[in-house]
Amino acid sequence: MPVTFTRPGTPADVPAIMQIIAEARAFLASQKIDQWQGAYPDEAAVRADIEAGTNRVLILDKKVVGIASLIAGPDPFYGFIEGDGWSADVDYYAIHRFAIGDAGRGLHLSRPFLTALLSELYGRNVRNVRVDTHPDNKIMQHVVTSNGFEYAGVVYLDEPVPERFAYELPLN
Repeated sequence: MPVTFTRPGTPADVPAIMQIIAEARAFLASQKIDQWQGAYPDEAAVRADIEAGTNRVLILDKKVVGIASLIAGPDPFYGFIEGDGWSADVDYYAIHRFAIGDAGRGLHLSRPFLTALLSELYGRNVRNVRVDTHPDNKIMQHVVTSNGFEYAGVVYLDEPVPERFAYELPLN
């Protein structure tokens, strides 16, 4: 396994982060998944995450190869959920804008990156984490379920295909 580490994103990382978003957008399109096929996530969202301290980058060989954002709830899109629903009405963090760029693709970095994010949250005494993904994004569904997340139902975003499968992980 290659040696990696995570850290907060900085303004100097914006070009690399935008490149990863472009690569992830192209990869999703090649898989016939219409997630991220519009303008979002855009540079304004990336800069806002960095300014808020919520952006995280995955570093491999001194290069940014993965991105994510750790956002404190409540998430406005998680207020209504179809299905079994959330396990409890508790404080939580959501992981958004998770992607691995082409330089990290095929190296099986998604799971250790997600594990590092969860470890950071656990260290901050966060005890509930949520994430959502496109119904056709089987790769991300595998990543989250292999990290212990349980399917909670369907949430709806403001996108051309708004349905997202939602997952939850209590951190005890």
